[in-house]
Amino acid sequence: MPSSITSHLPFGGSELSLRKKFRLFFTVGAVVLVLGSVKAMVHYFGFEFLDLNGLVTSGIGGAIFIIGFLLSSILKDYKEAEQIPTVLRTAIEAIDGDLECFAPTNERFNLREARLILLGVIGKLRDGLGHAYDHKNIAPVLAELGKLTPILGRLEGMGMAANFVVRLRANQDAIRRALLRIYTIQRVEFVPSVHVLVQTLVFSIIVLLLMLKTEGDPAAALLFGFITYMFVYVLYLIRLLEQPFAKGRGSVDDVSFFLLDELEEQLRRSLEPAGGRPRLQAMGRA
Repeated sequence: MPSSITSHLPFGGSELSLRKKFRLFFTVGAVVLVLGSVKAMVHYFGFEFLDLNGLVTSGIGGAIFIIGFLLSSILKDYKEAEQIPTVLRTAIEAIDGDLECFAPTNERFNLREARLILLGVIGKLRDGLGHAYDHKNIAPVLAELGKLTPILGRLEGMGMAANFVVRLRANQDAIRRALLRIYTIQRVEFVPSVHVLVQTLVFSIIVLLLMLKTEGDPAAALLFGFITYMFVYVLYLIRLLEQPFAKGRGSVDDVSFFLLDELEEQLRRSLEPAGGRPRLQAMGRA
């Protein structure tokens, strides 16, 4: 059995450690501390030359509006991405269920082979979304799913009703459609020019705050830290949300695949021997 099938590394679960939850917070906090140190040096050496006026506040407000527009657009794709694991599990379970019902009536049909392919789809999806393949290597998953096509093509000749074969092919197409949607979301950047605009705006706002004249009191330091934290955090958040299926990078913002984890465990148990005999043989004699 291929290693991608036998090795079980969970996609993600519902329980999140505090370290993972606050990983982005501490990362951005470190950046803000560095920027705060730079601001302190700028103030100490007297490099501040900008006076606070209405244009500064208007610029910050405009930047917040544009960033909010970008985030709202990205969140639409993220909400759609959260539904894809449900689609995948539903289609895979439907295929497995129909084939399991058909197996006892036809000894020529190899249910174990079909289940290994379904397990291979889940395993290769895990590998393709890993860090080693830049979180977007879906081609091997599609190739593994394609191995079902000749198996489904032989079912009608083995005695399966045509409408059942049509339903199996429809579920196979649903899996393929979901995989291609994952591939599109992982590869395509939402309006690259808007990203350039947001990045340059954040950079400009931070430079403006560094050059802004302050009294050097704790209130000014807290305000500088708050504003820079907000803008830097948004930059990191946009990068994370644009690849919601990226696995293995320690983030809690990737879409959880616990549904596929549970399905994989079920498929593995169905392949284990039962009572000293393979489960499939026992089913054939039932």
